[in-house]
Amino acid sequence: QAQVEEFGGGSVQAGDSLRLSCTASGHIFGNYAMAWSRQAPGKVREFVGAAGWSADKLEYGDFVQGRFVISRDDVKRTMYLQMNNLKPEDTAIYYCAVDPCHGTTWYGCLTRAKKGDFGSWGQGTQVTVLY
Repeated sequence: QAQVEEFGGGSVQAGDSLRLSCTASGHIFGNYAMAWSRQAPGKVREFVGAAGWSADKLEYGDFVQGRFVISRDDVKRTMYLQMNNLKPEDTAIYYCAVDPCHGTTWYGCLTRAKKGDFGSWGQGTQVTVLY
């Protein structure tokens, strides 16, 4: 089973940028999707975005509004989350996951990603945005 590990969290000032990375290891083959979610203190986990196995398969959470960009480097089995113009409300633990999407379409896999019912989630990385 595939596993993931997140990197790149830290403390930044409001308006700064930060790039997170998520590297997958283990048994991955064929089409697979990767996703980001986040959880702020006292709040439910929130879907940040997901990337599928081709460039047209990309989806973001409603709150992103163009500030975040997800990309993948499949040779490195790594997904990136470039976060720009960070706000204090972006403070959260950011998690990533990989899912083989077996037996389903991109839409089906994306639906599961939004619900959090998606592959193997990592331990997360803390992002703190200061005023």
